[in-house]
Amino acid sequence: MDTLFNAIDLSKTFKLKKRTRGLGSHRYVKAVDGITFDVGLGETFGMVGESGCGKTTTARMILQLEKATSGQMIFQNVDMTTLGRKQTKNMRRHVQMIFQDPYSSLNPVKTVDYLVSEPLKIHNIYSSKSEIKDKVRETLEIVGLGSTDDWLAKRPDELSGGERQRVGIAKALVLDPEFIVADEPVSMLDASVRAGIVNLMLKLKDLKQLTYFFITHEFDVAYAICDRIAIMYAGSIIELGSADEIIKNPLHPYTQLLLAAVPPLRPDKAWGNTIADGECAYYIQVPAGCKFQARCDKCKDSCAEERPSLIEKLPGHFVACYED
Repeated sequence: MDTLFNAIDLSKTFKLKKRTRGLGSHRYVKAVDGITFDVGLGETFGMVGESGCGKTTTARMILQLEKATSGQMIFQNVDMTTLGRKQTKNMRRHVQMIFQDPYSSLNPVKTVDYLVSEPLKIHNIYSSKSEIKDKVRETLEIVGLGSTDDWLAKRPDELSGGERQRVGIAKALVLDPEFIVADEPVSMLDASVRAGIVNLMLKLKDLKQLTYFFITHEFDVAYAICDRIAIMYAGSIIELGSADEIIKNPLHPYTQLLLAAVPPLRPDKAWGNTIADGECAYYIQVPAGCKFQARCDKCKDSCAEERPSLIEKLPGHFVACYED
């Protein structure tokens, strides 16, 4: 499979504000800590982890909404971290984002027509208003929405959550990009609507020959749409493999923890007893060894001495863990 996107030793560090004016020094949090992965052409690459693990920061760096502190992002053989303002604008014709919250990502006072046509106007894709209108209607129909004048005149508060997210998808698709970054696109929707959005994204992938970078914290969604999955913890990728392998044969204790936390259809008294305490750490002082050691019931001396690197334990299945 040809590679469309590469992240190489990608990091993002945020400076924390001082609590007391004039006292102490600035402290820093590594939201993304030297991750490396690739996304194949036509693939859906998923990233799964708890809130705060660095998934959204990674997505925002891909779109250049956040500047990487270090590392490289290679898209179509160009390092995106070196692009200037004009080049970044041109790049965004090819890389678009579907945001998590359809209630806050759409301007509530603008019409559907304005929201979907705005990217076309920013990038000067068409010279006439009629061409813009035709492209907007065509895109709305592709995502399963109406294209009449009445529909174009609607505003976000007149739409359901699922319809708003479809408008967000149309807004991302109208430029005909090759690469879509989807940041938990179904997490804010009712369960009855999620399947429709996932099926729509699968249909659009084939119809438009799209490549997805798909963020989620839900394994059922990841299994339905992703080809490969990276598990992220405290800014690091700790397991990577095919969706089938990761979910059916998890090797890292953290991945096993995440899967154990998924409620079964009929929970019994035993469910939840094996779930570890604590939550994803925001490390200001990163431990010398494995970041997960404080929560791991399989921790041994080597885990506290040196951070494990991703090793291919099975064909195409990588894990950063000293556990055999």
